[in-house]
Amino acid sequence: MKTLFWAATGVVFYAYLGYAVWLWIWSRLNPRPVLRGANEPLVSIVMVVRNEEATLPRKLSNLAALNYPPERLEFVVVSDGSSDRTAEILADTAKDARFHILASPKAKGKACRLNEALAAAKGEIAVFMDARQEIEQDAVRLLLENFTDPTVGCVSGELMLGDAASGEAEKRMGIYWRMEKKIRSLESASGSVVGATGALYAARCSLLAPIPAETILDDVLLPLQVARQGARVIFDGRARAWDDPDLGAEREFRRKVRTLTGNYQLLQIAPWVLSGANPLRFRFVSHKLLRLVVPFALAVLLVTSAAIPAPLYRAAFALQLALYALSLFALSNHALSNQPRGVLRRVANAALALIVLNTAAVVAFANFVTGRKEVWIR
Repeated sequence: MKTLFWAATGVVFYAYLGYAVWLWIWSRLNPRPVLRGANEPLVSIVMVVRNEEATLPRKLSNLAALNYPPERLEFVVVSDGSSDRTAEILADTAKDARFHILASPKAKGKACRLNEALAAAKGEIAVFMDARQEIEQDAVRLLLENFTDPTVGCVSGELMLGDAASGEAEKRMGIYWRMEKKIRSLESASGSVVGATGALYAARCSLLAPIPAETILDDVLLPLQVARQGARVIFDGRARAWDDPDLGAEREFRRKVRTLTGNYQLLQIAPWVLSGANPLRFRFVSHKLLRLVVPFALAVLLVTSAAIPAPLYRAAFALQLALYALSLFALSNHALSNQPRGVLRRVANAALALIVLNTAAVVAFANFVTGRKEVWIR
């Protein structure tokens, strides 16, 4: 029992803190700075959209304002089975010769359409974006500066939650999101990041290969393909995309489930990610896979600490009960829009974030076991 307790404790600690500590130490022992410089290759902006009539006009205006030589930009936009005015809006946009529009009334999924877009792209560098987020004017130029370094094959921008005019929304910046950003920064400083920010990342087209049509996490698999060929995948927090900080609890939970299900799926469609062919295998397991194990480790912790009749384990059991009670407290206050203030609010919200994340991991595991497929959601 005690062995199980301490093994589960080790898994939880390493997944949420130990890996970050290791990265911090390694980034100082083995720093990997990036050689940046002015760089203006031909760039293909790649987007796959579905039913985005509400966001597309704003996004197209956003793209028109990018601070990058217009003659060095092309836009490859694919409409995947849109049933609203998306195709019509894109058809009007196609009057600009820089836009290459692919539209189909049949939905095949984002990954399949990405393959089509990349086959049509003529640029040296592909910059991937989504329709919803606002891209800062200098973001593409800043991403491209990193490709002056010949060892760099893929660059991830940073997703900011809030508004570009007023800044990031601190009240939505939970401890998990802060930790995730720090881990990406440390991974980049010491080598390569595992995956990229889907809202804004770039890669050398010569290093990209078609991905399976059913792929959920294209923003993880494509960067891993780049790393597999010996190039670095880095994170540049200067290149930023802005998104709504509050998409609703249900939608955010579905996003978490889909992302975690995608991690399971990678083991099926790209088993090489767990082999020596993946130079980021240790980081992939530490950053992505161990978080799938945490909910089961937490269950083991609860059962073993309740079963062992010793003060230390009883205290651990009481601490876990307090954690779950705080998460229920935070949930009830969210529902009533009656947020407590100070330390209690921060601790309760952190507890709730932990429980929500691990609940999503359990649902993702159920999807994996039952074979339930997660489809592309806007």
